[in-house]
Amino acid sequence: MVLHARGEPLRQERRPLPQPAAGQVRIRVEACGICRTDLHVVDGDLPHPALPIIPGHEIVGIVDALGPGVTAPAPGTRVGVSWLAHTCGHCPYCGQGQENLCDRPLFTGYTFDGGFATHALADAAFVFPLARLHDPVAAAPLMCAGLIGWRCLRAARNARHIGLYGFGAAAHILAQVCVWQDRTVYAFTRPGDLAAQSLARDLGASWVGGSDEMPPRPLDAAILFAPVGALVPAALAAVRKGGRVVCGGIHMSDIPAFPYRLLWEEREIVSVANLARKDGEEFLRFAGTAPIRMHTTAYPLAEANRALSDLRDGRLVGAAVLVPPSAAR
Repeated sequence: MVLHARGEPLRQERRPLPQPAAGQVRIRVEACGICRTDLHVVDGDLPHPALPIIPGHEIVGIVDALGPGVTAPAPGTRVGVSWLAHTCGHCPYCGQGQENLCDRPLFTGYTFDGGFATHALADAAFVFPLARLHDPVAAAPLMCAGLIGWRCLRAARNARHIGLYGFGAAAHILAQVCVWQDRTVYAFTRPGDLAAQSLARDLGASWVGGSDEMPPRPLDAAILFAPVGALVPAALAAVRKGGRVVCGGIHMSDIPAFPYRLLWEEREIVSVANLARKDGEEFLRFAGTAPIRMHTTAYPLAEANRALSDLRDGRLVGAAVLVPPSAAR
């Protein structure tokens, strides 16, 4: 499923089987999650996609071919692929262990073809073995929704009372992580979104309300997954003195002006950019042992546009996952 122009529907195409270059592997895709970032790519919210591009960066599949110089992972290994497809390894950020800020990166499904397809190529150094995760559909959202949630949680530091704004794919995973870690979760949904609120309660949130409401007590930290700039001052008003607001999205509408008193008393606003491989290694070790229940809706690959529309219009609860025809049989 290929994006040729921003804002247009994806087109279904048949292409020759891709051949891995030096340092790459080819993956037979079993499932590919749909992330809100995919929606931003398709809708034109993110600048300069490498058009035409195959979206999709929550890939789970089986390695079926190795490029020159690659010895691992071995063919037959189930692996995951995330947003960060490749880094230069030489810029100051790579040199300082901040590869998520690399000056010359490639991003899966944005500047490097992704997983809305039967097969995908990937840099062998940027795939994650998934030996402990046996359900490809359930594992796919972990590759970004789970990973970005994990990085956001690290940015929230030792917060015990955590607000999650926007209860979609990432928040429904992170809520379970927080409960497992004995943190208290406060879930903020679209006002009146009863399905998301019911899911949040089911997953252990201690308080559930609309994003226009205040929690029953000040939060230690708030994590924003909804791409709505107006939620930043709302979250600042909800956190305690010295609290932190973490913006987890790659795109957000403009943040409106707000009174300085909301930021005063050493409150902070920080953003989380991309992911590093160490985030994936850390989180996937955790996910292989923690009791995370995935709430997914599977769509045939050919129905990618319908899945994107359901995400865009708020008709999804949990995560959407595309399944290629070869994997569905």
